[in-house]
Amino acid sequence: MPKFLGFLSLTELFLSSIVHLLFGLYIFSTAVAWDLSQALTSFFRPTSFNASVEEISGRKPSMEATIDGSVPPIVLVHGIFGFGKGRLGGLSYFAGAEKKDGHVLVPDLGSLTSIHDRARELFYYLKGGQVDYGEEHSKIYGHSQFGKIYEQGNYAIWDEHHPIHFVGHSAGAQVIRVLQQMLSDKEFEGYENTSEDWILSVTSLSGALNGTTRTYFDGMQPENWMLMKPICLLQISRVGVIIYDWLNIAWLKNYYNFGFDHFNMEWTKTGILGLIDLLLGNSGPFATGDWILPDLTIEGTIKLNSTLRTFPNTYYFSYATKMTKKFMGITVPSSIFGIHPLLFIRVLQMTMWRRPANLPLPYKGYRDEDWEHNDGALNTISMTHPRFPVEHPSHLVVDDSECFPLQPGLWYYKIIEADHIFFIINRERAGVQFDLLYDGIFQRCRKHAFRTSPPPTLPNQHT
Repeated sequence: MPKFLGFLSLTELFLSSIVHLLFGLYIFSTAVAWDLSQALTSFFRPTSFNASVEEISGRKPSMEATIDGSVPPIVLVHGIFGFGKGRLGGLSYFAGAEKKDGHVLVPDLGSLTSIHDRARELFYYLKGGQVDYGEEHSKIYGHSQFGKIYEQGNYAIWDEHHPIHFVGHSAGAQVIRVLQQMLSDKEFEGYENTSEDWILSVTSLSGALNGTTRTYFDGMQPENWMLMKPICLLQISRVGVIIYDWLNIAWLKNYYNFGFDHFNMEWTKTGILGLIDLLLGNSGPFATGDWILPDLTIEGTIKLNSTLRTFPNTYYFSYATKMTKKFMGITVPSSIFGIHPLLFIRVLQMTMWRRPANLPLPYKGYRDEDWEHNDGALNTISMTHPRFPVEHPSHLVVDDSECFPLQPGLWYYKIIEADHIFFIINRERAGVQFDLLYDGIFQRCRKHAFRTSPPPTLPNQHT
């Protein structure tokens, strides 16, 4: 029996690795194909010709609105393995949702770096300057204190009088919460006047607010949430990421970057011996635990959440997704063809999660059955609002009209039928639901979440 179970585990690992690899290649090839098509179009259709066509048809060239503080910008924060504007060619992580409003920013943050490091990067992306990961943090985790330089901030006037709406997908939601706490605690050197009120609203889309049991299926150890199992999907990913960063191929990293540049893993700085040390797990982010997966375990998130508050002047809204249902008392996937192939195996596995009986409970009142419903990446209980170790004020929304006027300091949440990547990458997959979701988010930001009365008027609206 143990041999048979071992065979099943290796088979599952092989299938998961192939599916994830194929999906990664699909994303990469789609981005390359899009870039090539744009390059060919530009080559065979000169600018003067395009201008003539627009003039004849009566169309005007599209122009992006200036983000000057007249209207609070909306910042879309990607999740794990994600990317911002400028990466992967013209591919959009949010499937083009940013085009729905002229005052939207889509930062490119480390796709596998820790929640802490990503929050620091997000601050300097907006304010400008050189990313400062913090002296104490950098010493503890063995990386450079300083990172990328933003010659000009993407919203340099950001302060409590020019606040921002944030929308975070998956781990991006926790990045926003950590950033808000850092602003409240005035953790950015040289910026003594930061406060939690710099953030006007937080929208969590399938947000990792309380961790996920998927981390354990992917390879994190339940008995030691900072470490990986010897053989698992994450170990395969770890080796690939280390080699990718060590090779440091400029054009490739400009196309996609995991975000570990501040660990200085490239071959010119570490050499062959350094690569061996990295692969053996003696150095680098995977050795110190300063990367995203430990932060997404239930234990890691509880440790993080113990320092995070819900603030009284900020509006909070959350969309929790699930692709499971109860059938004769058992939690099962709610669809076969509606779940993305990348996630189907994990949806099934997560419904059967059982915490090892010999381990202490992660929080008082923990029950395995509470964590069965999921979207293939996160458990539905984790996405509604911050719950552990202390539950924050919340309200389940059945009808949108019931939550207006919005009350700040309260987590409004909806539970919707969708898997974890339903509203990103591929717009066609979600169809009309894509527009309904993002139109609702942007409309709420513009019309219902504000501290001045009346809300600021958009350029295309009448007073």
